Amino acid sequence: MWYSEGKNGNALLNTPFIPTDVSYFCGMKYRMLTNEELQHLEGDLKAFLIINGIEGDSWKELNETEPEKAVALVELFSDNVLQTVYEKVRFLEFRSPDLCLVFHCKPNDMELISISRVPGTACDLSTPESIHEALVYHAYGLTWFRTSKPYNETRELEIHRLLEQGSVLSTPEFWEALVKGLEG
Repeated sequence: MWYSEGKNGNALLNTPFIPTDVSYFCGMKYRMLTNEELQHLEGDLKAFLIINGIEGDSWKELNETEPEKAVALVELFSDNVLQTVYEKVRFLEFRSPDLCLVFHCKPNDMELISISRVPGTACDLSTPESIHEALVYHAYGLTWFRTSKPYNETRELEIHRLLEQGSVLSTPEFWEALVKGLEG
């Protein structure tokens, strides 16, 4: 097994040599990958470890004799993988029965379309279909706005925080449909 039981991790294939002295690691930027995520990335993790001078038996020995260093490598792998994933994110959304937030994650700033249900209105904003229905048949019971802001931290860290708070990936088509629906 290339990952520690009960631990998470991630890595890039082109990562330069990384010292295994834990004092070099400053903590996680994002989060540890789950065991399930690590299993899907097992080949990448193996390549990451090999590039960093750790192969099969060396990894097993490191896990047994210096587990904190093994965990630190899996943390670094996790951060590298998540950084790469977050760099590709363009749209996120958060939906509930009362609120729909759609984010356009641009290079230097983030745009937001917010649609909320006026209390007492009989509409639901938790699915694309119900949002469409609400815009067509219950627009009087909705408030909405569109705004943008520069990133307070790095773009990828803000994306990470939105995902941790329950946002999910969205599509440019959903964004454009909302823009057209709210402007027209």
